[in-house]
Amino acid sequence: MTEHIIGVISDTHGLLRPEILKALKDCEHILHAGDIGDAHIIDALNKIAPVTAVRGNCDRDGWVYKFPRSESVKIGEICLYLLHDLNWLDLDPKAAGFDAVINGHTHRPLSEYRNGVLYLNPGSAGPKRFTLPISAAKLRVKGKSMEVEFIKLDD
Repeated sequence: MTEHIIGVISDTHGLLRPEILKALKDCEHILHAGDIGDAHIIDALNKIAPVTAVRGNCDRDGWVYKFPRSESVKIGEICLYLLHDLNWLDLDPKAAGFDAVINGHTHRPLSEYRNGVLYLNPGSAGPKRFTLPISAAKLRVKGKSMEVEFIKLDD
């Protein structure tokens, strides 16, 4: 069974740290859950792997409107629902057939199951905010199995 390694990043707010790029180098796909901040972020991530991105509440420049507010992605046997703010979730992920919901916005890393659906927030990979960690995540997918590995950086 093939293992898929997916990079999950959010809330870069225009800052892409070299340590994050290095940590994501083995990923076959990267998901950006919004608050991108600058088009160069997506360009740099695309040099590693194809990127699926959504815009966040702070993404207001014209270039970012090419990205939707939410997106669905199929990786191997699983379906992911990507959006920035969990408060924007306007569907029942389980009933809609999603295995995981990927979001950002809070800058807090979180991985938990609710009603059989993985909810993953990689935290913020951008500028330091209060005492919250700088982080991203890798999602390892094998069949219907998903394993989350957080990438945490010291500032």
